[in-house]
Amino acid sequence: MARTSLSSVACSIARATDLFGDAWTALIMRDVLVGIRRFDELAEDIGLSRKVLAARLARLVEEGVLARERYQASPPREEYVATEKGRELYPVLLTLMAWGDKWYADPAGPPARIRHDVCGHIATPVVTCDACRDPLTVAATTQLPGPGGRIGPGTLLLGPLIAARGQGT
Repeated sequence: MARTSLSSVACSIARATDLFGDAWTALIMRDVLVGIRRFDELAEDIGLSRKVLAARLARLVEEGVLARERYQASPPREEYVATEKGRELYPVLLTLMAWGDKWYADPAGPPARIRHDVCGHIATPVVTCDACRDPLTVAATTQLPGPGGRIGPGTLLLGPLIAARGQGT
């Protein structure tokens, strides 16, 4: 069954999910960002078929999230490296990891931890306000209309809700 593209939906979550909406893509990015960059290593680590892996990698390169870099001239061999666009996914993956650790970790604890190399502490990712540094939670935030917002497929109910919130500002 072919997936419906979400690229035209006026929602940044929908557009990002259009590319990263399957588990394989997130796991590919996880591996590349921690240093597993060669095709055979990615296939072995993730346990993904070569055909599916090749398709996901091609899409990530096409979208500018990964780039191919030659690491051997003869025979020619390439590996995948994260571009700036790809490296900026790291906090998203860390936040997803923290959520998974909270709700799905084994009784023994989470499968991996993150050390913040600047201070040396084990860190739990938290999304914070860039102005005051307080955590951003559902209870402490309100979505308001943005300049690219519109009501249409994927935002038929959400669009009017957000627009109504912006009428008093």
